[in-house]
Amino acid sequence: MIAFVTAVDANGFSAAARRLGRSPASITRAVAFLEKRTGSELLRRTTRALKLTESGARYLGACRRILGELEEAEQIAASERTAPRGTLAVTAPLGFGRLHVRPLVDAFVAAHADVQVRLLLLDRLVNLVDEGLDLAVRIAHLPDSSLVAVRVGEVRRVLCASPRYLAKRGKPRAPADLAEHDCISLSQAAPSDVWSFAAGTAGRPRQVKIRPRITVNSADTAIASVLDGGGVTHVLSYQIAAAVREGQLVELLTSFEPAPLPVHLVYPAASGTSAKVRAFVDLAVPRLKAALAGDRARRRVP
Repeated sequence: MIAFVTAVDANGFSAAARRLGRSPASITRAVAFLEKRTGSELLRRTTRALKLTESGARYLGACRRILGELEEAEQIAASERTAPRGTLAVTAPLGFGRLHVRPLVDAFVAAHADVQVRLLLLDRLVNLVDEGLDLAVRIAHLPDSSLVAVRVGEVRRVLCASPRYLAKRGKPRAPADLAEHDCISLSQAAPSDVWSFAAGTAGRPRQVKIRPRITVNSADTAIASVLDGGGVTHVLSYQIAAAVREGQLVELLTSFEPAPLPVHLVYPAASGTSAKVRAFVDLAVPRLKAALAGDRARRRVP
């Protein structure tokens, strides 16, 4: 299992062999043994890369979980739970991870010489147990689950445009004015032509139908188009905080903002006894709270 996981992470048998101090042939034999034992093809080999099959992807998550539990068991037996060690697997949304989580990982490995970190940045919901992950940052209202959740702050859903665009088209004064503006819609799946704002008189979120001129599946792309004067978009506050500070973007309709989204660190209850998880939570929580408090303090309502 170690050979299989390392081959995937290193994207090759030779690279995995170098990491593990073994021969490439031994890595090949180990993976072949697993495929024979499971009766499934786990990896497709090409001259340049390895590609997981569907069965291989599911098996990889199980291997990561089993190896993590084995590592924890060994630490318990050796009475070394007070000192973080081993591999910590963390996932976060792409933009938030680049801005806020990556610096935490750098600080964490600098403080703990016996820890390695695997950081997975994805704009999709990841099952921690199935994919062998220790911790996640979630930006959403959380459903009831067996995960332990530590709230570290909140982010706002904001409307923005560039000063150049607003000089040509004027500022919208109410959500209904967006019908007269070039809207850039962000959608991870099906195209979306509805934006939500603060609750109306009936207490329900105000739904405004827009006519997207452009629809993209990445916030970075939508923001880049807006920076170029392409129109108006609806994103999360942390994604444009730097551009707003520098005067490159202007927040719009702030008095109509919907309720902010909470940000949590979540982890399986069983992981809470792990020294590496406890140490990362202790490091991350105060720093994330400080960073997100700064975003809340910048909120301006005209």
